[in-house]
Amino acid sequence: MSVVLNLKSGRSANSHWDSETRLLAWLAACAAVFSFLFYYQRGDVLLYGDAVAHINIARRVFDSRTPGLLQLGTVWLPLPHLLMIPFLISNEMWQRGVGGSIPSLIACVFGVVGMFRLVRGSLTSGGKPERAARMAGWTAAIVYAANPNLIYMQTTAMGESVYLALFVWAVVYCNEFFSGDERALTKCGLCLVAACLTRYDGWLLAVVMAAVIVVLWFRARETNAEHAPRISRSALVRFLLIAAAAPLLWLAYNGIVYRNPLEFENGVYSAKAIEHKTQNPWNPGHPGGGNLLVAGLYFVQSGEANMAENQWLGRLWVGLGLAALVAAGGSFRRLLATGKTSAAPVRLSLPVLLVPVPFYALSVAYGGVPIFVPAWWPYTHYNVRYGLQLLPAFAVALAFIVYLVVRTERWKPRLRWIAVLVMFGVLVASYASIWRAEPVCLQEARINMRTRNQLEAQVAIWLHKLPPASTLLMYLGDHVGAVQQAGIPLKHVINEGNHHVWKQPVDPDGLWERALADPGQYADYVVAFDGDPVWEAVRGRHMTELVEIHITGQPWAVIYRAR
Repeated sequence: MSVVLNLKSGRSANSHWDSETRLLAWLAACAAVFSFLFYYQRGDVLLYGDAVAHINIARRVFDSRTPGLLQLGTVWLPLPHLLMIPFLISNEMWQRGVGGSIPSLIACVFGVVGMFRLVRGSLTSGGKPERAARMAGWTAAIVYAANPNLIYMQTTAMGESVYLALFVWAVVYCNEFFSGDERALTKCGLCLVAACLTRYDGWLLAVVMAAVIVVLWFRARETNAEHAPRISRSALVRFLLIAAAAPLLWLAYNGIVYRNPLEFENGVYSAKAIEHKTQNPWNPGHPGGGNLLVAGLYFVQSGEANMAENQWLGRLWVGLGLAALVAAGGSFRRLLATGKTSAAPVRLSLPVLLVPVPFYALSVAYGGVPIFVPAWWPYTHYNVRYGLQLLPAFAVALAFIVYLVVRTERWKPRLRWIAVLVMFGVLVASYASIWRAEPVCLQEARINMRTRNQLEAQVAIWLHKLPPASTLLMYLGDHVGAVQQAGIPLKHVINEGNHHVWKQPVDPDGLWERALADPGQYADYVVAFDGDPVWEAVRGRHMTELVEIHITGQPWAVIYRAR
């Protein structure tokens, strides 16, 4: 949460990966492997329906009746899927979900190292880091790496771990730019490109970081501050072009392929469209819809839920963050006013690490993105995992306060160490409360996906009994996990992705539409779920029904012989 803008740090590039950093990387890697094995043997890595969807979006790029990059779709950004592809070539790693977890595990290790490097480097004024800076660095790394919800999420194919690592490293390189390394600005831009291709959170992050750097550049020119960060106009322009590249690329892709640059925002599969379909007189909308303040409070509450199961401990973390913000605020204002970077320690990354707050407040209020937290109405779990985006801010907040306490000369040494132990006691108590109850992200997956996973498991049993190399007609948007569990290659399944997506709203010549019009001509078997396009297409055709599967709370599933 704090970045000290020192023009000349006196540190060599090799010091970034010293023995202390390498030790931390090995510890984080061991913890990642152990956590994966723990959740894998319990069968928890594929609980999230979105995780299953991510894996199969990546798989269908090369395993499909119509393979290619257009199988990446539009709503979800492409980088996580592209990272998974090499690990999903193996049928075994695809079927068991292991291939989707590997990028998340690697990213979490980099995220831990990034937290350590950010905090220790920020609090080191030159030469070898002093004890207080090293202690703060380890504190941030421990808060981040030991979070029970991140420990679980890194074992899945969800995008949280990958995005958080890119988020942290973008701030790391921004810090190193202000420490006098102009090349770090380009690295920061590349991290922003990757973040923008991972989650839409990265788009606002890129805007904020670009705005801060441009403002500081202009202020430095106006004031001619002796210790202002030096950057050439060409380097600044290069950074801005790099930071804007990913959003512009995604808008162009949607415009060219789907004839709508904002297809991901207002298309038929967007969050707004899904919410509109579910609204009725008994379900008028989600909490915070249209209310920016309430939406922001729900997001902050989800952040608390990811830090502690006990509500008072969760609020204490918010209090620590506010205290760190106040401590950092004065020097940040002086930086914007003068452009100087060495007049005083300048804590810059707190405002950047808090970018998720306005982003999710806007998303919940106006983007059709609901967040339900167990402590507030409607007292359930939905998108609680979004609160993990505040983990870097909480980690740096505690680390910064530990640094201030250790460095203060107003307290006696014994009192300083007691205060440090109390803060670590808060950390231990918070994470212990989560382990006792179960991580809220894991609870979310269990509660929301239990009956869906049961349905897919039952369908998979019957699909596995069909003759090998059979061709299926099936809508994969909701229950692709059944095909994955059965180990049926996606190229044997005619699905909604097998058509020309740029032909809207339907493609009369597409394989999908032709198969719906005449299932017996194109497929051996048909898998229909109550209400989906296949169900509507086969209704009244009097095909031979092989099995009907009923799971409470889920649509009926029927397998037909098509020919």
